[in-house]
Amino acid sequence: MKKMMFLLLATVFMLSACSSNSGSGASSDPAKKEITVWAWDPNFNIAALNLAKERYMAKHPDVKINIVENAQADIVQKLNTGLNSGTTKGLPNIVLIEDYRSQNFLQAYPDAFRDMSDSIKGTDFADYKAGPTSYNGKQYGVPFDSGVTGMYVRTDYLKEAGYTPEDMQDIDWDKFIEIGKAVKAKTGKDMLTQDPNDLGLIRAMIQSAGSWYLKEDGKTPNIAGNAALKEAMENYKAMFDANIVKTNSDWSQFLAAFNSGAVASVPTGNWITPSIKAEASQSGKWAVVPFPKLKDTPNSVHASNIGGSSWYVMNVDGQDTAADFMKETFGSDKELYQDMLNKIGIIGTLKSASSGSAYDKADEFFGGQKIYADFAKWTTEVPNVNYGLHTYAIEDIMTVEVQNYLAGKDIDSVLNDVQAQAEAQLK
Repeated sequence: MKKMMFLLLATVFMLSACSSNSGSGASSDPAKKEITVWAWDPNFNIAALNLAKERYMAKHPDVKINIVENAQADIVQKLNTGLNSGTTKGLPNIVLIEDYRSQNFLQAYPDAFRDMSDSIKGTDFADYKAGPTSYNGKQYGVPFDSGVTGMYVRTDYLKEAGYTPEDMQDIDWDKFIEIGKAVKAKTGKDMLTQDPNDLGLIRAMIQSAGSWYLKEDGKTPNIAGNAALKEAMENYKAMFDANIVKTNSDWSQFLAAFNSGAVASVPTGNWITPSIKAEASQSGKWAVVPFPKLKDTPNSVHASNIGGSSWYVMNVDGQDTAADFMKETFGSDKELYQDMLNKIGIIGTLKSASSGSAYDKADEFFGGQKIYADFAKWTTEVPNVNYGLHTYAIEDIMTVEVQNYLAGKDIDSVLNDVQAQAEAQLK
């Protein structure tokens, strides 16, 4: 009887220990052959995952890969809820995280994510991806898509105003505004569309100069005294003052502005290409030129980034399988990247996959221009900045103050007020 009681207690203790380990995020079965991946956007990220899954399972038929679509906001909430509670139970083996948010997770929960340094080399990817995907000398993320920017322009509107795409190869934002005024005068069309509550264009302007809302430590607000940010905001207001901006208030209005022919340019990330091409009647009327640079800020270049995300393997059962899946697909498979570009329009950041037939293809919609080769080149030129911990928290403050600035508030007062609010809020 005593022996049976001892065995029963021992079993209960072992089960309790196992439960405790799984709750803390420990991986008791790293080689498990069934894995789950979380991502958003069925036409982009999920589509890429399905291509990767197909190629990997052709070589590893014993592996089961479950791809689960969630809204990005839901992924962020589920990760925070689970990790805040001290458990990885119910979380996936692999999760896609936007680059602007990744350091929040890596610095708060480094033990929850697998160090991928033995599986991939960060230097194999675009240099600017190093900031968001690594921490404390360890490579956690597998860099995925490029949000490299370009300037999409309507060549017919430019021609009416006396300009060609060749005139826009090496311009700053002052020249952009000058051209925008000419286009408006000759065609009646606005030069671009903007939602004043979405500061993506300002973000892209400052990254083109290697600057950000935060200092290099990724924690200290860098608003007051930030020359690149001041010039970017002055350029932004100058566009509105010149009456060349068609205001929008949501994504559908943004798309409608260029699909309807109401604007002459779209300065944004390359991921907008499928939406530009959605209006087939405009084929042959578009070109893509380099992103304008800041005129008075040293080191500003004709390349920047808006958006982008990377893959992270979590320390849960099946992590070895998950790491191998990432290594063999997004971490090294050049043909996968060719397929992603041909079938989905995704430009990756793996350096060795930034050329090939998919990139060399002329696109008749853009007048025969090899736009993907151009985007691949610009990807290598994007300055590396530390997006840090508080990008969106600071941008929430910035959004309110940008409205005040557009309404007439002094620029230095705006920047000083944002700095003070950020310092108080982020203590």
